Amino acid sequence: MFRVRTAAVRKTVTAFLAALAILPGVAIEQELQLDYRMNERVVQVPAGRDNRAMLETTVFQPNGQGPFPLLIINHGKDPGSPSAQPRDRFYYMAAAFVKRGYAVMVPMRQGFANSTGRYRDRGCDMTTNGYLQAEDIRSAVEYARTQPWIDGGHIVVAGQSYGGLATMALGTEQLQGVRGLINFAGGLRDDSAGCGWRSSLVSAMAEYGANNKIPSLWMYGENDSLFGPDLANRMHEAFLEAGGKGRLVEFASFKRDAHGMLASRDGEKIWLKDTMAFLKGVGMPTEVIYNVPPPPTAARTDYARVDDVEAVPFLSENGRRAYADYLTKMTPRAFAVSPSGAWTWAEEGEAPEARALATCSAKSNQPCKLYSVDDYVVWNGERIDAAERATMMASASAATAAPADPNAPGAVGSTVPAAPAGASDPAAAVVAESH
Repeated sequence: MFRVRTAAVRKTVTAFLAALAILPGVAIEQELQLDYRMNERVVQVPAGRDNRAMLETTVFQPNGQGPFPLLIINHGKDPGSPSAQPRDRFYYMAAAFVKRGYAVMVPMRQGFANSTGRYRDRGCDMTTNGYLQAEDIRSAVEYARTQPWIDGGHIVVAGQSYGGLATMALGTEQLQGVRGLINFAGGLRDDSAGCGWRSSLVSAMAEYGANNKIPSLWMYGENDSLFGPDLANRMHEAFLEAGGKGRLVEFASFKRDAHGMLASRDGEKIWLKDTMAFLKGVGMPTEVIYNVPPPPTAARTDYARVDDVEAVPFLSENGRRAYADYLTKMTPRAFAVSPSGAWTWAEEGEAPEARALATCSAKSNQPCKLYSVDDYVVWNGERIDAAERATMMASASAATAAPADPNAPGAVGSTVPAAPAGASDPAAAVVAESH
């Protein structure tokens, strides 16, 4: 990042960002490289009884010693085991705040990712669920206030999905230095038998409103697959009627599902203006004082038009159908191929290029390369003619004996499944969040 001045800028270290690669059902943590352009690091934050648990916490910050104002971002919950959930970063929101001179902390709560301790919940009791998760957020706040690089008098806490519910629960306490709360699509869904989770969420927000100590901003989208406009309004009205202080912003449909807006590259266009107005109102800084350079991207080539399916090398008929499908996907997106016939595409979220390459490489005995990114081709290899393609694919088919279904176990090709709401890649065609 560079300090913005009228005549000069201050140089800093830049490095390529390789984001978390997600294979079907497996988080490949070793693929994650820290982004030194924002001084990213992972620290352990003590939490739980007698501070015996440690929260795996991502930290971003500007250059220098600080002290910096602080944003704490709290994650949602993926389906399945919390320990299988990868470390969240909320990279795009973090970058926007580092540009404004903030340090950013993203703590993984107890039992999630590589955090120790035990994940705790109370089934359909949403009020208690929020309070239990808020305990770990409080621990993060208390830890931050002991750090010399943090301005303990200027802290804002945000949360997405389950993290938003926990953030609102946190607001029932008068925490020194915490000036505001931001609730992005906050809530928790539980489809177990007999659970009226919507009514339970409304009751939880009424409880939090009755004891609210910290002003809040709420943001929910029209096409949120979990917490749509009717439920969002019911929760917000219950919060206000009980005495809570909070403004609801209802934004228009966002891509396929507004629930994943916060972790999308394009989400800043939705949340930035209202968030900055809210921060200004609670005495937090809003002016850009640093420039965080964008991560390097593959260079555009003139190999072929992006929609020329026949030009993509190495693909079988299955692969060509997959590439045609890829062309309908949202940006950011990336498509990777290998001489072995392996292919993978990834869309939305952080670094689809890295995710596509990682998954393709795991399926191939030969190196994978990116073919296209977003709406352009980046392939710089030689064009493969029809005869050579046929020979290659015959060899690949004989070597792999790949099943016809490209997503079946052992298949050569694959899509990278985007993770559910709250994870590194929350923008997916189907987004779900449950116990």
